[in-house]
Amino acid sequence: MENYRNKIYKYYSTNSGRNLAPKTIEGFKLREPFFDKIIKNYFPKNKDINILEIGCGYGSFGYFIQNAGYKNYVGIDGSEEQVNEAKRLGINIILGNLVEYIQQLEDNSLDLLIAIDVIEHFTKEELSDLIDDMNRVIKKDGMVITHQPNGESPFGDSIRYGDFTHELAFTKSSISQIFLSSGFNSVESYEDKPIGHGIKSNIRLILWNYLVKPLYKFLLIVESGGVDKDIVLTKNFLTVIKK
Repeated sequence: MENYRNKIYKYYSTNSGRNLAPKTIEGFKLREPFFDKIIKNYFPKNKDINILEIGCGYGSFGYFIQNAGYKNYVGIDGSEEQVNEAKRLGINIILGNLVEYIQQLEDNSLDLLIAIDVIEHFTKEELSDLIDDMNRVIKKDGMVITHQPNGESPFGDSIRYGDFTHELAFTKSSISQIFLSSGFNSVESYEDKPIGHGIKSNIRLILWNYLVKPLYKFLLIVESGGVDKDIVLTKNFLTVIKK
């Protein structure tokens, strides 16, 4: 019997019911604010660092990373369809099993490992083993950047159950548990709130900051009697893990 993951991942875009990749590079503009914010706020300034992105899809983040001047970027994805889409767009990424690829890397060989919308696809046991390997290949003072569904968000289930291959959702607390238990030194999580870069996005940002989030914090206070002032409530969140 064919593994359901293999069946879905091989034609991941088609099996999602829509073409995930844009027709041209111009289509990357929609995600530019998100990727640009990560690069500017969290990437090391040294452009010669060794970067690996796992589950890179059709290569959109890699496109912006390389455009920002980072010279040693490698992206890998397990979907043949996604890799072919990347090649059509002129982006060179590797087709392969990301777990096996990391297992073959030398100790302390990476400065930065990126997993955007990836770690939720693993079971707890698989993810624990993968993070152990991440710790092995990351250099001292290197980092891992992840983006994943938020189990603490009132909107989180739409992401957690929006993909049949999703196994997990996380909270700020649970993602700290798994990375710290594998030997990383610090874990900081951040809301994936709207990024102001135009009229519409600025209005969304204002509504999130001054209406939507305060309302949900109020409801949590009513239910539990208190709330963490730094609680993360967006349906996805970003985490920066340092070794």
